[in-house]
Amino acid sequence: MLSVYIGRYLLCEINVSDRRDLLKLDDRAVAGSVKAAVARTHGDYGAALCSIRFCVKYLNAHTGIVFLRFHKGCYKLLWSALPFITSIECRGRIIPCFLNCLHVGGTIRTCQKFLIRYNTRQLHRMLPKCKNKEEKRKIQEAILRCSLTGGGDEALEDELESEEDDDE
Repeated sequence: MLSVYIGRYLLCEINVSDRRDLLKLDDRAVAGSVKAAVARTHGDYGAALCSIRFCVKYLNAHTGIVFLRFHKGCYKLLWSALPFITSIECRGRIIPCFLNCLHVGGTIRTCQKFLIRYNTRQLHRMLPKCKNKEEKRKIQEAILRCSLTGGGDEALEDELESEEDDDE
């Protein structure tokens, strides 16, 4: 009997007051904070459900973007616990932060497509706030690079390939 994994992905943004703190984060620290928040919020039941196939699939420490993978049956538990994360402990440091859920998707690819649209909208919002022509030119170039094939993060593309292998 072939078992099929039915999962969900939460695309979240880690918000910190000092952007340099993002570079101190790693995927184990983020996963530990999420699991702890689920356990505090939903008790042993939530912690047990969240331990099934939960992982941080991708973390970009420069942008604060994180993909959380989990079983479809517990995504509401996980999602509802995110507001209770106020800090992440990593390498002996406590980094004050909060997680903002941007999108819930069935595959990494749908989350990636959403992220590209989201980033493009953010860049369009930045364009009118540019102070000089050089800033405006850089933003316009960044908008043009937004696509699934060009300007993408190689680590995320590797994750996409490995996920496709996992699903087979």
